[in-house]
Amino acid sequence: MSTFTRRATLSLLGATLATPYLVRSARAGTAINVGAMRLASHAPTYIAFERGYFTEAGLDVNFDYFEAAQPMAVAIASGDTGYAMTAISGGLISLAEKGVAKVIGGALAEEKGISGQKILASKAAYDAGLTDPSKLDGKTFGMTQAGSSFHYMGSKIAAAEGVEVHFKPLQKTGAVIGAIKSGQIDAWSIVPNIAATLADAGAVKIIGEVADYIPNYQVTTVFTSTRNAEQEDAQTKAFLQALARGAADYNAALVDQTTDAADKDAIVKLVASYVYPDRPIEDASASILSGAMRINSGMALNKASVVDQLEWFKSGGLVKDGITYETLVDDHYVDVLS
Repeated sequence: MSTFTRRATLSLLGATLATPYLVRSARAGTAINVGAMRLASHAPTYIAFERGYFTEAGLDVNFDYFEAAQPMAVAIASGDTGYAMTAISGGLISLAEKGVAKVIGGALAEEKGISGQKILASKAAYDAGLTDPSKLDGKTFGMTQAGSSFHYMGSKIAAAEGVEVHFKPLQKTGAVIGAIKSGQIDAWSIVPNIAATLADAGAVKIIGEVADYIPNYQVTTVFTSTRNAEQEDAQTKAFLQALARGAADYNAALVDQTTDAADKDAIVKLVASYVYPDRPIEDASASILSGAMRINSGMALNKASVVDQLEWFKSGGLVKDGITYETLVDDHYVDVLS
């Protein structure tokens, strides 16, 4: 396998976890960089770090922070970042086709009965009549980049409603937030904690649920370099199993609510310290609680959803038509959901 620098990678863009928590890294204290975003969907990473699960797995973790999925994919492929968890993007698929990146597990998922991602309208667009997704025809829909999860969601929503939307790439999630608050875009879709924060402030209106248009959507995945997937088996298992422990704590406290109040409060404070480091805990708590979506147990992967996403990318000419599920995914590390 060739070694790719970040510069070279940028140029390219023109066994299961059924028995949890038992595998340790072959080299105690192995240093790895883990990609992260300041979103509640990354909570398992922060919980695994703060509760010592990575350390117990023999991993010395340092966080690399990103504001969009595609730059994270570039960092993974170049080897600057070891593992990451975010949405499937056109950039990630193209890097997988080049043999330098692999999806190795699942993470955030839409699940019936649990509050999921919301479809938003700017206040100006809502006041002008955009009160539900059927009225999106001709409207501008925000996204980070072409081939991002926002592009995928907006396209699926528009197709289901039989309307045409105009996508506006804004590169970073923060820029999309600013654009919808100021009325520069008409609509967007985003995780519930961000949606609730914006709606509570009166900046947007929630006009629909993503799950009504994309049921069982595998929103985010865990991925790494092909080298790690193929040559660092013990390290990769150790990382995934530590991450799965963080996910289990998160689901128990905030999704299934099977823990006591003290543990729930501890998880909320832990997550808030990363996601909303500049906000008082009293303000951050409501957003963390409202944003609690399911993280797949054991980092299991929903194959049907990944295939659907891949076919959408291919149908739009965003990636090469010959790319297969096997090109993108190495699913031998986790359980596969049908």
